[in-house]
Amino acid sequence: MRACYKLAGLTVAVSTRYPETHRLWAAYRTDEEPSVFSVETGPSDLALEEALVLREAARDGSPVPRYSPGTLEQTAVYRKIADGMPAYDRLVFHGSCVAVDGRGYLFAAPSGTGKSTHAALWGELLGARAEIVNDDKPMLHIRADGVTAYGTPYTGKHGRGRNMAVPLRATCLLERAAENRISPISWDAAYPLLLQQVYRPRDASALEQTLRLLDRLARGVRLYRLGCTPELSAAEVAWNAMGGEKDETEQRLSGP
Repeated sequence: MRACYKLAGLTVAVSTRYPETHRLWAAYRTDEEPSVFSVETGPSDLALEEALVLREAARDGSPVPRYSPGTLEQTAVYRKIADGMPAYDRLVFHGSCVAVDGRGYLFAAPSGTGKSTHAALWGELLGARAEIVNDDKPMLHIRADGVTAYGTPYTGKHGRGRNMAVPLRATCLLERAAENRISPISWDAAYPLLLQQVYRPRDASALEQTLRLLDRLARGVRLYRLGCTPELSAAEVAWNAMGGEKDETEQRLSGP
């Protein structure tokens, strides 16, 4: 099966053996011809995904999940696309992106910290003004003059996300805390934490470009660290600091 999809403003051709990927990507389908590259999967790609599943289960000491070939192929397709996107100033980020009044706020943290919970609290606090761009793997287009966050078909276990794009206003690194607190952080403090959440390609040149893009991201948007509880008050603290009426500056933090 072959079809073309527009992702982060670029059109990619995808050829697969199984239909699951095309069902997942339906909202991104386009009649345009590829503007960048094409992706095709084979048995070796599925074998790689299966090996990675086994390795992760062994590392965590957890039972080995069983995925269908079509599900493994979905991951293989996205991995190939993520490997190719740095050449076009785009990267895949593990985080939850919320749009409020047409501007994006990206929350990053290790799995299980509460990114999705916090993003949902913004919706509870702000109502229809807030919408989830992507709750797991947004794609970022990082230019010299700013960053745009895009929805992707890979929306995490809650399935929250849309085919949309917003200018990214701020990135917030979450950590659990007994009390809610937020403060700006510097480029050098944020960079290693951001590095943990970005997709890192296997190809050396693509990885090098990813690191350059990450550096540009860390310097191009405002950066915060949020210690938070899973309560609505955490969203109030974050919104007031990052995007609410009390935040009247657009200062960008930069490192050395």
